[in-house]
Amino acid sequence: METSIIKIGNSRGLRLNKLILEKYQFQDKVELELKDDHIVIRPVQKPRQNWEAAFQEMHEAGDDELLIDDMFEDDIWD
Repeated sequence: METSIIKIGNSRGLRLNKLILEKYQFQDKVELELKDDHIVIRPVQKPRQNWEAAFQEMHEAGDDELLIDDMFEDDIWD
């Protein structure tokens, strides 16, 4: 696909059509990766996306137990 570089104020940008925006789920921000002689454009992933499912999977596998006690012997509680 070929597209034009357009002037946006003092900068330049690419205009992406609606089908591309929807297909790749681009919102307000994208992630750019400069790779060799290419620019890779990806949608920004939401922080903690899919964590709930991962935690559920950990729980089912028994991998969600504490590695250290949450209270030490010398802790003083008043």
